[in-house]
Amino acid sequence: MSTKPTTTDLEWTELDQRAVDTARVLAMDSVQKVGNGHPGTAMSLAPAAYTLFQKVMRHDPADADWTGRDRFVLSAGHSSLTLYIQLYLAGFGLELDDLKAFRTWGSKTPGHPEYGHTVGVETTTGPLGQGVANAVGMAMAARYERGLFDPEAATGSSPFDHYIYAIAGDGCLQEGISAEASSMAGHQKLGNLILLWDDNHISIEGDTETAVSEDTIKRYEAYGWHVQRVAPKENGDLDPAALYAAIRAAQAETERPSFIAMRSIIAWPAPNAQNTEAAHGSALGDEEVAATKRVMGFDPEQTFEVSDEVLAHTRKALDRGRDAKAEWEKGFAAWRTANAERAAEFDRIAKGELPEDWEEKLPEFETGKGVATRAASGKVLQALGAVIPELWGGSADLAGSNNTTIDKTSSFLPTGNPLPGADPYGRTIHYGIREHSMAAEMNGIALHGNTRIYGGTFLVFSDYMRNAVRLSALMHLPVTYVWTHDSIGLGEDGPTHQPVEHLASLRAIPGLNVVRPADANETAIAWREILKRWTKEFGKGAPHGLALTRQGVPTYERNEDAAKGGYVLFEAEGGSPEVVLIGTGSEVQLAVEAREQLQAAGVPTRVVSMPSVEWFEEQDQGYRDSVLPPSVKARVAVEAGIGLTWHRFVGDAGRIVSLEHFGASADAKVLFREFGFTADAVAEAARESIAAAQR
Repeated sequence: MSTKPTTTDLEWTELDQRAVDTARVLAMDSVQKVGNGHPGTAMSLAPAAYTLFQKVMRHDPADADWTGRDRFVLSAGHSSLTLYIQLYLAGFGLELDDLKAFRTWGSKTPGHPEYGHTVGVETTTGPLGQGVANAVGMAMAARYERGLFDPEAATGSSPFDHYIYAIAGDGCLQEGISAEASSMAGHQKLGNLILLWDDNHISIEGDTETAVSEDTIKRYEAYGWHVQRVAPKENGDLDPAALYAAIRAAQAETERPSFIAMRSIIAWPAPNAQNTEAAHGSALGDEEVAATKRVMGFDPEQTFEVSDEVLAHTRKALDRGRDAKAEWEKGFAAWRTANAERAAEFDRIAKGELPEDWEEKLPEFETGKGVATRAASGKVLQALGAVIPELWGGSADLAGSNNTTIDKTSSFLPTGNPLPGADPYGRTIHYGIREHSMAAEMNGIALHGNTRIYGGTFLVFSDYMRNAVRLSALMHLPVTYVWTHDSIGLGEDGPTHQPVEHLASLRAIPGLNVVRPADANETAIAWREILKRWTKEFGKGAPHGLALTRQGVPTYERNEDAAKGGYVLFEAEGGSPEVVLIGTGSEVQLAVEAREQLQAAGVPTRVVSMPSVEWFEEQDQGYRDSVLPPSVKARVAVEAGIGLTWHRFVGDAGRIVSLEHFGASADAKVLFREFGFTADAVAEAARESIAAAQR
């Protein structure tokens, strides 16, 4: 099954041009009806989007999740109508009423494209540049997927060969994340990635001369991309024939990602609004809409005008999609016959299932021994890597600190890279010092499907990643962030590297599960639970953030209830508990030591380890009450970060041992002592809470 182009000739009829102009009419009318939106870019990009969806991409509108499809990412998500209108015209399920309901409550056409909400939308975009990085991740995933299932096939001959197309605007390329991701793509030689740049010179504040004077094309050449410029027609409109030829040339370039600069005029052909900043983010107004319709030969008195002839023409995409999928399935069937074991693996992975007996490979750690949870995580990854081939990942240049190297002999690097272990289908990703794009690339990898991805850095640098992490949660994507050096316990690097507000801040993201295990055995259980929770079904997956220690912590007896997010680690002795001590991560040991003091003084004390607040709150009320009895009002929470998370757990009589200021540069033991993270301090807080509960 070949993905190579067979011709560079574009068949373009008057009906094609009418369909493009119809898209422009729909963009104007949709924004005009709701009163807000971004019409100008959707108008100028209509020829490019139409060319992709009707003339270039391999897709089946009747089966938007088909494995063999090309992917399309609209990084310039504010121009969502660019995508929605093509989904409507091609027959993905949107209809005219959906465009009429643009940006309104309950519609399938929200202001920015949302994955899982609208069929045919491959990723949620809006924050500029995210889509560029998503597309890079998809291209990485496509290569790794090919390595899993069909590595020996010649280029362009595998059923797993396909392209990733993306459209980005000036704003996308100004955001730093796109620079990070584009650098990565060039380094990785992602020949399956084609990025179209809408070079319209307009942003919200006007001409981009306000902020940009660099030569973007030379920048992409420097990244190692194959670069082309597509000149507009004499009238200023995008030239579909020139664009089509450029895309075909990009498809033929298999050793580099391709960058196509399209010079466009925003809001073309509106007689007065074209090439203005107002056309970027505002309705054109009734008079300008009517004038523009006259220019294109449409009735200015009609709205949402789509001729039966145009729709019948564009809906032929359903026939082409059916034929393309049938042709692909022939090649896929031949591959299955020739690769029975790999086909079985494909079926398992595509269903979101894990290999049989994979849990038996999880290490169990000796009690009493001090082990850093980052080290335990590394041992888990190496153990699971041997039996879960779809699991891969790496670090933002901190692999030795994050312990994220799943296979030391295999690096995801392109052919020709001189480093030992370089393999285009390698297991270990070297993201480089690019935390933000790493997170967004992981989103793209998860969205592409058929692999399981993780990536690591220090917890404090989650700030660099936050917008992409938020989108992971918004899309319910099963990605795992490995955040190590999770407190002042990292020591001498000081306050710039010591997270304080980060745990509470990350827990504030809806849908993100933060897991801070107390010891090595909790770490193994955490990884097991994360892997079990990964699913292909939209709305059921969730990203996870593992917060792991640099320093060694005591190892306790393994308790399966750790998977419930919170459990009784040590029960009160000598009667019902008078106080409950709640700890996470490296501070659980302080609660355990404080319990010993209190028990010695005759105070029955329970210790609760709560590695994941989110997992705990999923449990039924009966279980939660069994761990934190409502009758016990005396409670203490201890965590080396701000206490924001813990007020709802300790109540009015409770106390929180927290860190409400930045850290300092010193040995970890000194810092814990100087900042009041001691067993004595926890025990004293417990006595205060008991007294408060008795008032």
